[in-house]
Amino acid sequence: MKLFIHTDGGARGNPGPGAIGIVIANEKKEIIKEIGKFIGRSTNNEAEYRAVVEALKTCGEKKNLDIEFFIDSLLIVNQLNGKFKVKEPRMKKYFDEIKLLEKNFKSVKYTHIERSRNYAADKIVNEVLDNAR
Repeated sequence: MKLFIHTDGGARGNPGPGAIGIVIANEKKEIIKEIGKFIGRSTNNEAEYRAVVEALKTCGEKKNLDIEFFIDSLLIVNQLNGKFKVKEPRMKKYFDEIKLLEKNFKSVKYTHIERSRNYAADKIVNEVLDNAR
């Protein structure tokens, strides 16, 4: 079984009010769940990481599940794929949590996509932030 997950996070003001958006699709590319959540004051990078954490927690523990993430932050994708080190202590906390959560699944892959291809998750983030005012 495989899930395709688009995540996005954003903060207006960076740091400022932050939100996450998650779109989970099944193997047939049918959307099975959408999540939008206000996360309070955060940076853009923190919101991006928190979206991945929330998505992994939402999927639970499924050792037979392959997950492929689609993320428009090249920095976050490169950090999660081990190409870049995570130097910021607050981000390292989320990175470490993600690496622990990954063990609950058969495989987890992170793919960078252009922002325009992450429209649904980005739209959720903006809707949450618009409604938080």
